[in-house]
Amino acid sequence: MNFNHLPLRFVAMKSKILSHFPFALALILTLISPIKMKACSMYKISVNGKTIVGCNEDAWRTTSTIWFENAKSTTKYGAGFTGSRQVGNGKIAPQSGMNTAGLTFSRLTSFYPSQPNPFTARKKIENEVDYLTDILHTCATIEEVKNYINAYDHSIFYDDVFIYIDASGKYLVVEPYQLIEGNEEYYVLSNFCPSITDHQTARKQERYRNGEDYIKKHGLASTLEYTTALSDTMHVCRSRNGDGTLLTSIWNTKDGVVNLYFYHDYDSTVQFNLSEELAKGDHKMSIPPLFPANVEFERLKSYKTPFNTPILRFGLVIIAGILLILALIFSFTYFRKSLIPETNRKLPFIALMNVFLIFYLFILATNRYIFYFDAPYEHYGSIAITASSYLPFLLLLIYLPFASFTYEKVKSKTLKPWLKSLLVSNNLIYLVLIFAFGYWGLFSFWN
Repeated sequence: MNFNHLPLRFVAMKSKILSHFPFALALILTLISPIKMKACSMYKISVNGKTIVGCNEDAWRTTSTIWFENAKSTTKYGAGFTGSRQVGNGKIAPQSGMNTAGLTFSRLTSFYPSQPNPFTARKKIENEVDYLTDILHTCATIEEVKNYINAYDHSIFYDDVFIYIDASGKYLVVEPYQLIEGNEEYYVLSNFCPSITDHQTARKQERYRNGEDYIKKHGLASTLEYTTALSDTMHVCRSRNGDGTLLTSIWNTKDGVVNLYFYHDYDSTVQFNLSEELAKGDHKMSIPPLFPANVEFERLKSYKTPFNTPILRFGLVIIAGILLILALIFSFTYFRKSLIPETNRKLPFIALMNVFLIFYLFILATNRYIFYFDAPYEHYGSIAITASSYLPFLLLLIYLPFASFTYEKVKSKTLKPWLKSLLVSNNLIYLVLIFAFGYWGLFSFWN
């Protein structure tokens, strides 16, 4: 492109943009880098010859499921699983489970700093569902689980920590790069890897702290009343849409039963006997219909986001495209004095706001957590994403001045009609976004 005929201001502006390109690229990469923040918690208690494992799955999915799979041979074990994350082909990623030998597991989101993979020579995990279910179908003790896992490159679960507990009460914590064994009477775990998290840091997580404090205050017991109260103490219920603990499962490894509590309501429970369910053959059940109507869950089901309503994601893309076109036109128009009077200095600010909103719409389309956590959203892995969460407030603040500017220019006789139409269209998009941001709770004072 030949820039010789463009205004000097435009050439200077281009030069500045190019000089800051590395910074801009770094910013974009930071914006698009996701980090999982789903919270979960668990505990295991071994007392009076009985081991109980409680798991709280904290999520906003509406597809919570329990299923049972029989052993495929006499040397293997039947097992029951719970989960809610659909991974294709009708399969759901296991979140917790127990087999007929009493081996139980729980999966929790965590973080471990990336490091060179020490397991490149091991077998690759091709399918997480097959891998996780096969452990329970194959193993009965922690020693067997350890041998099984040591054959695989389990570093692919770089944002997960697993814990396996056998009927004797022994446990094995599986981090991305190492395994930790233990045999204490009780063990509490939340969203952290124990090998890199000291006790003081772990207690900063409320779920973990509440569970540990409850056990220290009330001692140990294996009754359903005790473990239900402990699970309740460790559950989460956030202010937005009732989001929090989707499912609590309490696995009794001695009696071979599991008690479920749905959507942080601990007044109703459904119990399954593993042997009785396996006798019915392989089958799965949707969990929500098993429980009485839950107002908070119904509200969650009706809550629309770009992640459960594809047309909304498509709409974000369309709006971002229109804002980009408008930003380019406004920028070009500003530098062409023949098109507008010199006094129309707000056009660059509108173009800049459009660019900010384009980035924010991209963030909304790639970070589902923003729709469920409190606003302004704090992203613990990206300052840029945290800062972008204030853009809805900025849009609300500047809307009236920009609308007033548009009204003034629409009445003007010096502005081209097509430019008036674009200004009106831009303001209408702002208005649509304000209501969308309000519906999604992105203004802390709105919901």
